[in-house]
Amino acid sequence: MSDSSAFSVQTKRVVMAHVSLCRGCCCGQVERGRPDVPVDWMKGEWKMRGLKKSIQLTISGCLGPCDVANVVSISSAEGTEWLGRLHHHADYAALLEWATDSRDAGRVLLLPRRLQALRFDPFRMQATLPVASTAEIAPSAVAS
Repeated sequence: MSDSSAFSVQTKRVVMAHVSLCRGCCCGQVERGRPDVPVDWMKGEWKMRGLKKSIQLTISGCLGPCDVANVVSISSAEGTEWLGRLHHHADYAALLEWATDSRDAGRVLLLPRRLQALRFDPFRMQATLPVASTAEIAPSAVAS
């Protein structure tokens, strides 16, 4: 990531990581046959364990992609990890334990195996996607 001194806006509150739980159009929509996102339980445990000052928890709208609901993103200075198909309470319990262990270690730890198995890359490029050469880019796109 970038050197924080390069930014004109600074915050007094610096966290190790930021966890976003999707609770959007598909994730947690049990009435549509999707697995639950235990929002109240996670928020309660996060608060009870005092994690907020070191690892921020946000319940968000749609993070996408909906075909791998339930989705979680974890952002830190090292980058962003994406998790999908969190279908069991134990998945969320593992996320909570990882956050607690990271806080206690004073650094972002590797995800446990259970969560590593749920990782995906929403930005991967398909090998079959064409790549435009500079000559193929519309002049209006270059001007903007």
